[in-house]
Amino acid sequence: MAIAVACLGLLAQSPNIEQRAKPKPKQETKTDAVPRPDLRVDTTVVLIPVEVSDSLNRPVSGLEKENFRIYDDKVEQKILNVSMEDDPIAMGLIFDTSGSMGDDLRGSREAAREFFKHAGAEDEFFLVQFDSEARLVVPLTRNANEIDYQLAFSKSKGSTALLDGVYLGMHEIRKSQKSRKAMVLISDGGENNSRYTQTEVKNALRETDTLIYAIGLYGSGAGSEYDGPQLMKSLVEQTGGRVFPINGMRIADFADKIITDLRNRYVISYSPTNATRDGKLHRVEVKLVPPKGLPPLHVHWRTQYLASTD
Repeated sequence: MAIAVACLGLLAQSPNIEQRAKPKPKQETKTDAVPRPDLRVDTTVVLIPVEVSDSLNRPVSGLEKENFRIYDDKVEQKILNVSMEDDPIAMGLIFDTSGSMGDDLRGSREAAREFFKHAGAEDEFFLVQFDSEARLVVPLTRNANEIDYQLAFSKSKGSTALLDGVYLGMHEIRKSQKSRKAMVLISDGGENNSRYTQTEVKNALRETDTLIYAIGLYGSGAGSEYDGPQLMKSLVEQTGGRVFPINGMRIADFADKIITDLRNRYVISYSPTNATRDGKLHRVEVKLVPPKGLPPLHVHWRTQYLASTD
């Protein structure tokens, strides 16, 4: 299921999320602290990116407003508009350099480079690397070569702070003014060294308008506190993105799939009939009414958003 929710209006302060104490805490500095995102969804108008694909995972274009139905907390909504626009993208690469990646690191670099081959002049990128800690290596930039340069020097070492890497990426991507935002997580899914818990990160993801995709290099997961595939799936599906397990394929092959997915999404807009700014989680459902004669189609969207309180 795939969607990202973005709304018109001001962004207000998000709830505080306390950091998780580690067994042997160390004193944080400005270089290793993981900042908190500051995002909130206003429900004046809800914008929902929706992906429609066929059985071969190819995007389906040409659908109109009458081909969609949308429900907010099980109540059907009036669709204001359906569009498919190729707007510039802000994309963050959340790159695993932990010791468990080992020989997969070279293939991960190749996959990262594939994303930049499709870059538009107005697209923005940033790079977060994580092993024993998460680091913003390259802040938002239009110069993709800077990220490629940094990746060339990445080495596999240490434990895995995957959740902190995702959290740090959320903080950086909210600085972008682009209407379409995504983060791509390349990892084996292991997690054993983050300050933030899975619950804390998932709660924060409810307040973001960013899609998360993941390329899963599932290995042994030795020493991980979580089941790698399930952890990545739970984070990604909440935002409306998708997980691509490599299953013996070249890692770089999935970069093109993700870019194609990103650039071929419909955007459905509606104004909720329940305009109460209750600060609660709202469930969203999208149904497809395809034209006659088409083969079975698959629809992906984000299933929830957090309403504003002001």
